[in-house]
Amino acid sequence: MNCDKKMMRLYAVTDRAWTGKMSLYEQVEAALQGGATCVQLREKHLDRETFLQEARDLVQLCHRYGVPFIVNDEVDIAVECGADGVHVGQEDMEAADVRAKVGPQMMIGVSAHTVEEALEAVKNGADYLGVGAVFSTSTKTDVSVLSMETLQAICNAVKVPVVAIGGISEHNLMQLSGSGVDGVAVVSAIFAAEDPKAAAQKLRELSDKMVLGNE
Repeated sequence: MNCDKKMMRLYAVTDRAWTGKMSLYEQVEAALQGGATCVQLREKHLDRETFLQEARDLVQLCHRYGVPFIVNDEVDIAVECGADGVHVGQEDMEAADVRAKVGPQMMIGVSAHTVEEALEAVKNGADYLGVGAVFSTSTKTDVSVLSMETLQAICNAVKVPVVAIGGISEHNLMQLSGSGVDGVAVVSAIFAAEDPKAAAQKLRELSDKMVLGNE
């Protein structure tokens, strides 16, 4: 699958910390109904069998909405469930090694925090980059906040799509105007919301407006 910049417009990253009134499946469907253009399943504590079944359910759901489904970190699960992509961090498997495992069709996303990391990732086969944290975030406490200058420099240095991540909400999203990013990846802004569909609609509207300002 080719990685289109429009896929990055509203990239929803799951976190089951906020399940309760709704299941994760219901939250993801609400996000899709609200306009999410990509979904990443991130699970740190599920056993493998449960994770794989959840991934299989969600890949079918995403495909019903015509949206790509990406698995965080777990390359084998991404392959087994038929995901469209896999996302790895700097401490995970190298993009070139991931490509050797997944073949030519699957999208590979890589987290990058510097121009050097971004260029290396693209050289090794990354189809898109997740860049951040662009704002302070409770999800990743060990990541320092990137300057706007670094974000712009990364966007200018690579030709692959770039999605900003880290602490993004409807209140600060428009501050990314002019940065060159192709969209935003959000976690709590959707999944901690009382109404994930409405939250996704608002974020999608803002992201579309922000990206238009970058062009």
